[in-house]
Amino acid sequence: MNEEQLIALFEQHDIKPTANRIIVAKALSEECRPLSMSELEDRIGSIDKSGIFRTLTLFKEHHLVHVLEDSEGTRYELCHSGNHAEDNDMHVHFHCEHCGLTLCLEDIPIPDICLPDGYQARSANFILNGICPHCQKHGE
Repeated sequence: MNEEQLIALFEQHDIKPTANRIIVAKALSEECRPLSMSELEDRIGSIDKSGIFRTLTLFKEHHLVHVLEDSEGTRYELCHSGNHAEDNDMHVHFHCEHCGLTLCLEDIPIPDICLPDGYQARSANFILNGICPHCQKHGE
């Protein structure tokens, strides 16, 4: 995404565009997979860890990022829903046990779960663990 597109996305999520926020969102938008904090630090370099974390926390509060946990830790991905009130583009993720990558399977929505009376789901993470096609092909 270019800067104009990111600023438009910020407006949809009620986020004031700042230089640091644009840098973090750009780093997330350049990947087709969720990134860890250390991966973001490596890609950005110009913002310290606490600045990146504060930005991600703001993005999460405004539903601009999804936060998910895999066996490697916490990962973040840009949410393209354009809805600042809820995450409505949640999808399945696949975590490769060999290479450690967590990939988006955007065409596979998280299945509907029937909760008992009195429970209200606010978000869901659905991660499949296994071996990705690349690792299978190379016998890793």
